[in-house]
Amino acid sequence: MTQQTRAHDIPLGVAVIGTGRMGADHVRRLAEATRGARVTAVVDVDAGRARAAAALAPGCTPYTDAAAAMAAEDVDAVLVASPGPAHEAALLQALAHDLPVLCEKPLTPDAAAALRIVEAEARLGRRRVQVGFMRRYDEEYRQLKALLDAGGLGRPLMLHCVHRNASTPPGFTDRMLLEDSAVHEIDATRWLLGQEITAVRVLRPAPSPAAPEGLGDPQLVLLETAAGAVVDVEVFVNCGFGYQVRCEAVCERGSVRIGEERGPAVAADGRWGGPVPQDFLTRFRAAYDREVQEWVDATRRGTCTGPSSWDGYAAAAVCEAAVRAQETGGRVEVALAERPALYDEAG
Repeated sequence: MTQQTRAHDIPLGVAVIGTGRMGADHVRRLAEATRGARVTAVVDVDAGRARAAAALAPGCTPYTDAAAAMAAEDVDAVLVASPGPAHEAALLQALAHDLPVLCEKPLTPDAAAALRIVEAEARLGRRRVQVGFMRRYDEEYRQLKALLDAGGLGRPLMLHCVHRNASTPPGFTDRMLLEDSAVHEIDATRWLLGQEITAVRVLRPAPSPAAPEGLGDPQLVLLETAAGAVVDVEVFVNCGFGYQVRCEAVCERGSVRIGEERGPAVAADGRWGGPVPQDFLTRFRAAYDREVQEWVDATRRGTCTGPSSWDGYAAAAVCEAAVRAQETGGRVEVALAERPALYDEAG
């Protein structure tokens, strides 16, 4: 598809690369809940899993090779949901085909690879990649962003963030606690405050008895920003009781808190309470729906909005600094390359 606006009555043909839990959910979302798009291809190295995902979208062709799918005539855009180490190759292929991409986080697992994506897109001369930081599409986060941008509460001084999971899958590591979990708060900090993160520390209390052997859980991530704000992020990925994401902004003239439990509060038998979501797909389902719909709408207009490759690179650079801080127990400064002019406008 060219950069020109797409005809109103022609749906966007999307290839979904990676058909694990997240990829299969996106296939379902595009097939059932997204206007103006259809899944024309799915890609997975496991041919059986690719066929199973293709069955969710009538008329979809399964592939085991991403390059073959991107070369298909009915593919206009790409949604990357494969494991992080495979992202760089898929993104470079998509840019070589000049295809719009929605890439699930991380853009790439390391900052050097992410910078290569930034440089390739800058050479192309236009944005083609949107990174899947879906917090930016959550209604509460958007309300918080609007309040901070309006300025009525004054300058943001601190953010207090909580990121809790009921449990982790086998093999979850200290590094993943930062790169898979805290990365969301890292991006949210940059977006909410409009500032780059300049330094990071990681504090490690005594592990919870529920933490798997070898995993330091919970941990506290401390971020410093270019304008002097301080952010603390509690990451507790085996809390046992559910999935919670909260954020409180403390400003010069007031504070704002989001992420309190929603839904019915029941009082009975001398107790009161309500449900706690058990996973991210439940808590952020509406945000994922909005993210994909807005990506499709922008792509059909011939534009690219939302979190950029630069946002993905900056988050990867902060995560790398956080891993060093985690390993050393010290304060680690974040070093960023010079930002290309292509990314001067916020997504």
